[in-house]
Amino acid sequence: MGKVGAHIVWDWNGTLLHDIHAVIEATNASFAELGLEPITLERYRELYCVPVPRFYERLMGRLPSDSEWQLMDAVFHKHYWARAETCGLAEGAAQLLAERRAGGLTQSLLSLAPHEHLVPIVRRHGIQDHFVRIDGRTDSSHAGKAERMARHLAALDGVVAAAERVVVIGDAVDDAVAAAHVGARAVLYTGGSHSRGSLETAGVPVVDSLAEAVAEAERLAA
Repeated sequence: MGKVGAHIVWDWNGTLLHDIHAVIEATNASFAELGLEPITLERYRELYCVPVPRFYERLMGRLPSDSEWQLMDAVFHKHYWARAETCGLAEGAAQLLAERRAGGLTQSLLSLAPHEHLVPIVRRHGIQDHFVRIDGRTDSSHAGKAERMARHLAALDGVVAAAERVVVIGDAVDDAVAAAHVGARAVLYTGGSHSRGSLETAGVPVVDSLAEAVAEAERLAA
């Protein structure tokens, strides 16, 4: 049991892992295979949303069919995971995680990345022991995190005393939606998939560094 303070539920892609450029490269490589026009980082951040098929709807003007979506998803992940190994952690991430653990504060990791890919890459970065639990996606659904967050917190029984002390740190509006679903707070970080303007629509604090995010999380949980 950690000392009293915020329990932080971290997002992975675009938050702890600085992979936005790998995401854009993989997106455009997959678009080339699918006959779609390339997209800039700025446009990606303006249009990106969860569930991801809605992102493609914004690009194409219609929802992809089930077969189209399965192809799009497979092609993107083929290109993304070929690049993910070269991605580093966000600035200050490793130190922040280590300091919180050393201080007796708890944190966990919840991601929409496939669990079988998530755990090995977290281990390769040497930060797995800083988390009391790591959960990635274990099914084929691309729905958002809300229900997954509920299951994640339920599995932390004995670690998290009250949802009011839980703060989700992520780079997507969906992270704030998931936090609200379980009665937790959220802080959104501008280093990932959304523009600041998009993040501000969530009505939660928006910050430009993970150090700011942690400080804001502790303020919210105080």
